Formats: sequence, C-alpha cells, structure tokens
Amino acid sequence: MSIAKDEVTTMEALGATRVLNSREWIERGRALRPLLDAAAPRIEQAKDLPSDVQDAMHEAGLFRLVLPRSVGGAELDLATYAQVVAAIAEGDASAAWCVAQTAGSSIAAAYLEPRAAKQIFGDPRSVFTFGFTSGQPSCRAIPAKGGWIVNGAWTFASGNRLCQWLGGHCQLCDENGTPLRHLDGRFVERSMIFPRASAMVREDLWDVMGLCGTGSDSYSVTNLFVPTEYSVVPRAIARDQQLPEGVHAEPDPERRERGTLYRFTSQAVFQTGLSSVAIGIARAVLDNFIELAKKKNPSSAIHPLRDDTWIHARIAQADAKIGAASAWLVKLLEDAWEECETAGELSFPTRVKIRTACTHQITESREAVDMIFLEAGATAIFKSNQFERRFRDIHTVSQQVQGNIARMQSVGQYYLGMKPQLFLLP
Repeated sequence: MSIAKDEVTTMEALGATRVLNSREWIERGRALRPLLDAAAPRIEQAKDLPSDVQDAMHEAGLFRLVLPRSVGGAELDLATYAQVVAAIAEGDASAAWCVAQTAGSSIAAAYLEPRAAKQIFGDPRSVFTFGFTSGQPSCRAIPAKGGWIVNGAWTFASGNRLCQWLGGHCQLCDENGTPLRHLDGRFVERSMIFPRASAMVREDLWDVMGLCGTGSDSYSVTNLFVPTEYSVVPRAIARDQQLPEGVHAEPDPERRERGTLYRFTSQAVFQTGLSSVAIGIARAVLDNFIELAKKKNPSSAIHPLRDDTWIHARIAQADAKIGAASAWLVKLLEDAWEECETAGELSFPTRVKIRTACTHQITESREAVDMIFLEAGATAIFKSNQFERRFRDIHTVSQQVQGNIARMQSVGQYYLGMKPQLFLLP
C-alpha cells in the first residue's frame, strides 16, 4: 500500500481535524486487510510477520501509533488507537496483537532522555517491546559506574521478532545484590532497555494454538551493562495502577512528554489495544459468515442459510454484541481523554469503567465468534476457511490476563464498597 506524503497525519491538532484524522488512521489499518488475509497462513507458519507485511505496516506508520511526535510518532488519542488496532485485527489477529503489545511498551519513550529516545526510536522502522517478568530467577539490577548490571528473564514478548530493542523490568539492588525497598516495603524498580541482540531469545518455546504469529518468545540477559539513560521509572510500566481510590500519584519528574496521552499509564494502552484485537477478530468472523450465508445450502436443511430466519437473528445478535462492546469502550476513552485534559488525571471510577469495558470487549467478541462458528456448521472446521484460525485466535485472546473473569470480580468488589483487586486497572 502506498501512502502519499501529504496524507501522513502528525495529529498536531486534535480539535477541528480530529474526526478526519481518526478516520484516516482507522482506514489505514483496514486498508491492509486484503494483504493480511492473504498472508495469514504464512504468518502462522513462520510465527512472525513476513517482510512484505512488515514493510506495509511500517509504511502505514502502524508501529508508531502512540510514540511521541518528538521521535516521529503519531501520538494518537486512545479512542482512535483502539479502533486502529481493531481494524488491523480484521485482517490478522497476530499482526494487531504485535501492534498493541509494542504500542504499550513504547510509552516508555515519554520517560527517556531525548538523546536515548531518539537513539531507540529515531529510526522509522524501530520497534520495541517488553516481556513479563518470569520470576525465575528474579530480575535484578546492581549499580555500576554509569549504569546497571542486569540479570533477568522475561516471557511473552509479543512482537519481539520485529524489534531492535527489548525491555526488562528489574528490582534495583545495592552493590551487594540486596534488593532495595521503599519505606512502605515495595521494591524499588526500574525498567531497563537494551538491544535485542544483547539478549538470549528462546524462539523454540512459542508453540501455541492461537495468535501464533505473535512470536511471543522468552528472553534473558546475564551480567548485561545498561547505561543509566537507557532505563525508565516504573510509571512507564503502570505503577499507578496499584493506587487505591483517593490516593494521587507521586510527581513523575522523569516524564518528559507533556501530551495528554502520557497522562495515561502504559497499562491503559496495553489493555485498550489488546482487548480491541478481539473486536477485530469478531468483525472478521461475522463478515466471513455473511458471505458464507449468501451461498451455503446445508444438505440437511430445508432452506439455504440466507433464507433461514434463525440465521437472520443470529447475525443481528452477533453484530449487536460486537458493536455495543466496541462503542462503549470508545466512548469511555473519549470521555477519559477529556477528563485527563481538564483534571490532569483519570478519576478512579473512570479507571474502573475502562477496566470493565476492556474485559467486556473480549467476552462479547468471544461469544459472538462462538455463536457464528456454530452456525457455520462443518464448513468452519476446515483450515481452507478462516473461521478455524480466528476461532483459535479469539480463544487465545480470551485466555490472556486481560480477558480473565478476575478483572470483573475486582470491579464488582468496588461497586459493593469492598477493597478491589487493583491489579490491571488502567
């Protein structure tokens, strides 16, 4: 896909041009659907995005959606960003998941010293991701002259095969290797950023049923020196998600970007993006089924699918589930953006609602896919159709922590006046 220079949106003004720019970005994601549809078998087999797919996604700027403008990013508002991810997922879920994972990670750019930020993100094809701390062994950083000596292992680094840089969250230690703690007992932490070439990446471990193309590998480093300027404060890994209602975040002097987007934590970017992958999958399955229903005449049925009133209702039900879940999150994100602009931060009730809406997107999308998969009959089980792959993808999305029912339990606890589980609030 070719994009003319005058079509490249910098998003420098979100006022009168916001709707137009939002639509343009969403259409950029959707324009890749034919390419992603056709490439899906190659993506799944390689457990990676092929070079032609990467080229098209880079040309469209899809790996720079939430990067600061200061390093050539789009710095999109979250409502637009979520819709772009969903549009990409209509073509291929793994491609969209890689975009969402690397986007959440790249919020770290807002906290880096300008020189380091440009070194990491200045190349227009540079991509960066974090993995999750594996806990075995503990990920720790010991002070050294001009930086840290880092040892650790991390998992689920979705999109890392596209990346030139990786990150790892670490407990800071003293010179003897003893972890440092705050007065309240919490570990002192920073997130270290280093070239992917410096890590040992285990590409042989990612053997899964769905989202195969994300290449969500494990990686580790041993006695790696990381310069001080290539580390960021924990705010960039959503430290504030643990703050209860009524407690305000500490000042964050290391945040160098002042845009509204960077008043949100990276957790907000992760959960809105990753849950929106489910919306794109469900929309694609519904589209595929509508095309199937126009021509399929089941051997055991009295009527072709297109004349079956039950099928008519099921299409409408699936469409309502998908559309309503997506619209609710988009509206919440638009309201949250305005709240951040006026109040400077998200209120606790808004955080709770966004958390609910993200998990709800996944649940409703999975139910819509299950409904349509059943109505597609035996056609759906053949790998020559796209139902089977997307069925596996949506159920893999549902198994991720964002889709876990525990997220809803914490919301219910809050509404009942109990102390909610704070994990994964935006």
